[in-house]
Amino acid sequence: MHVTDREVEVPLDWWDDGDPRRLTVFVREVVDPARRRDDLPLLVFLQGGPGGKGPRPTGPDGWLGEALTTYRVVLLDQRGTGRSSAVRGAALVARGTAGAQADFLTHFRADAIVADAEHVRRTVYDGRRWTSLGQSYGGFLTMTYLSRAPEGLAACLVTGGLPGLRADAREVYRRTQPRVVGKNAHYRARYPDDEARLARIADRVAVGDVRLPDGDALSVRRFQTLGTDLGMKPGAERIHWVVDEAFDPGAPDELTDTFLAEVAAATSFRTNPLYAVLHESIYAQPHTGPTAWAAQAVRDDDPAFTPDARPLLLTGEMIYPWMLDEVAALRPFRAAAEALAAWEDWTDLYDLDALARNDVPVEAAVYHDDMFVDAGLSLETAAHVGNLDAWVTNEFEHDGLRTGDVFQRLAERLAARGGALPG
Repeated sequence: MHVTDREVEVPLDWWDDGDPRRLTVFVREVVDPARRRDDLPLLVFLQGGPGGKGPRPTGPDGWLGEALTTYRVVLLDQRGTGRSSAVRGAALVARGTAGAQADFLTHFRADAIVADAEHVRRTVYDGRRWTSLGQSYGGFLTMTYLSRAPEGLAACLVTGGLPGLRADAREVYRRTQPRVVGKNAHYRARYPDDEARLARIADRVAVGDVRLPDGDALSVRRFQTLGTDLGMKPGAERIHWVVDEAFDPGAPDELTDTFLAEVAAATSFRTNPLYAVLHESIYAQPHTGPTAWAAQAVRDDDPAFTPDARPLLLTGEMIYPWMLDEVAALRPFRAAAEALAAWEDWTDLYDLDALARNDVPVEAAVYHDDMFVDAGLSLETAAHVGNLDAWVTNEFEHDGLRTGDVFQRLAERLAARGGALPG
């Protein structure tokens, strides 16, 4: 791979010329070395998240390797992540009140990310149209892109990320909670002995005085959040091997250092705190009102997920308010997250009329059993957006782009109907 790194200055607020605050957006361009001087079409990768930085490739493999046979690939760190003016807890606290912190974070949503991408396209790539590849939250960004700046797009590929265009956060979690229950059942059927292991771990944690390597006290509800991995492949296997080593025969009443290190790594948010802090805000629009910790409200209505329920159910891609107290990396964001949960002054993310008349070709993989993005909402969106073809499959989990040949198959579908618009 031939790699070029760039940094581009952008305003914090794209819609207030009087605001002097600036950010840096980091752009990594990757191309086949033998073709680096060729006039190749552009593919911009819209990372999942929210709060996700672009991939750090170690070689031309997976979807990236396939893309490099055709494209010059552009990998962006979303504002606030990686090398794009990353938001750090201490610096955010220094901005003042909880309201001031939350106001700052409202500038890190899809509309601003799309404006950043458009600025990069116009200034770095001479305004050439590019094809977008949106994974998970990157599909949400794609819908915002098609709403606000479709002239920048030659085609769009979406993998597991067609959002509900009008759904609020609570509806999203009401739809995905039963899917989480189903994934738990599948996990227990695959590893039946783990039901007893999970209960034994929870019983020991409930006694108290279980510390993770960073000093955080481990609670049962934090342990339950390992279930996020059930939405990936092979997530059930990864969880199985974590709980398999929870106890050492030589000390049957104590959890092993190996187990505690694995749990800490999976639940610490050390590398991506904005994922937690901004999570419910990705569903917020003027008509939805405050997000109000929607995932917690849905969980509170379902006693099957209480820490003392048996079988112990693991939770999914949900962020709960107590995480801001129990997880060290999130504590500095506590005040801002509470203010965001009560925030009402949200902007529209999607233009329904613009999406209905869209003429940019869109190929979208909808994962029928997706635990994170409800397939029903995705298909409603697919029916609304013009020139969008949906491929519905249960071959993959939410990470099908990384673990399967999803990119290749979407690219083939796009080519079969005439390819991208002229650049």
